[in-house]
Amino acid sequence: MDKPEGKYAWTVTVGTKGQIVLPKEARDLFDINPGDSLIILGDKERGMAIPPKNEFSKFFEKVFKN
Repeated sequence: MDKPEGKYAWTVTVGTKGQIVLPKEARDLFDINPGDSLIILGDKERGMAIPPKNEFSKFFEKVFKN
Protein backbone atom coordinates (compact mmCIF):
# COMPACT_ATOMS: atom_id res chain seq x y z
CA MET A 1 0.00 0.00 0.00
CA ASP A 2 1.44 3.35 -1.02
CA LYS A 3 1.59 6.20 1.46
CA PRO A 4 -0.50 9.24 0.44
CA GLU A 5 1.72 12.15 -0.51
CA GLY A 6 2.20 14.65 2.30
CA LYS A 7 0.82 12.27 4.96
CA TYR A 8 3.04 10.93 7.73
CA ALA A 9 2.78 8.68 10.76
CA TRP A 10 5.35 8.07 13.47
CA THR A 11 5.38 6.25 16.76
CA VAL A 12 6.84 7.66 19.96
CA THR A 13 7.37 6.21 23.41
CA VAL A 14 6.25 8.01 26.54
CA GLY A 15 8.99 7.98 29.17
CA THR A 16 8.53 7.62 32.92
CA LYS A 17 8.33 11.42 33.28
CA GLY A 18 5.63 11.67 30.59
CA GLN A 19 8.08 12.98 27.99
CA ILE A 20 8.10 12.05 24.33
CA VAL A 21 10.81 12.49 21.72
CA LEU A 22 9.63 13.80 18.37
CA PRO A 23 11.23 11.86 15.53
CA LYS A 24 13.96 13.76 13.66
CA GLU A 25 12.02 13.52 10.40
CA ALA A 26 9.03 15.23 12.07
CA ARG A 27 11.23 17.93 13.64
CA ASP A 28 12.85 18.63 10.28
CA LEU A 29 9.55 18.61 8.38
CA PHE A 30 7.89 21.06 10.77
CA ASP A 31 11.00 23.13 11.59
CA ILE A 32 10.89 22.26 15.30
CA ASN A 33 14.09 23.25 17.08
CA PRO A 34 15.45 22.95 20.63
CA GLY A 35 13.78 25.53 22.87
CA ASP A 36 10.66 25.85 20.70
CA SER A 37 7.32 25.80 22.51
CA LEU A 38 4.59 23.58 21.14
CA ILE A 39 0.90 23.50 21.93
CA ILE A 40 -0.86 20.21 22.50
CA LEU A 41 -4.61 20.34 21.95
CA GLY A 42 -6.82 17.69 23.48
CA ASP A 43 -10.40 16.59 23.00
CA LYS A 44 -11.58 13.67 25.11
CA GLU A 45 -13.57 12.23 22.21
CA ARG A 46 -11.32 13.11 19.25
CA GLY A 47 -7.84 12.75 20.75
CA MET A 48 -4.75 14.93 20.80
CA ALA A 49 -3.12 17.12 18.17
CA ILE A 50 0.07 19.12 17.92
CA PRO A 51 -0.64 21.82 15.33
CA PRO A 52 2.23 23.30 13.32
CA LYS A 53 3.58 26.28 15.24
CA ASN A 54 2.95 28.67 12.35
CA GLU A 55 -0.70 27.55 12.12
CA PHE A 56 -1.62 27.70 15.81
CA SER A 57 -3.84 30.78 15.65
CA LYS A 58 -6.08 29.10 13.04
CA PHE A 59 -6.38 25.92 15.14
CA PHE A 60 -6.98 27.89 18.33
CA GLU A 61 -9.87 29.75 16.72
CA LYS A 62 -11.49 26.57 15.39
CA VAL A 63 -11.05 24.52 18.56
CA PHE A 64 -12.21 27.09 21.08
CA LYS A 65 -14.89 28.76 18.96
CA ASN A 66 -17.41 25.96 19.62
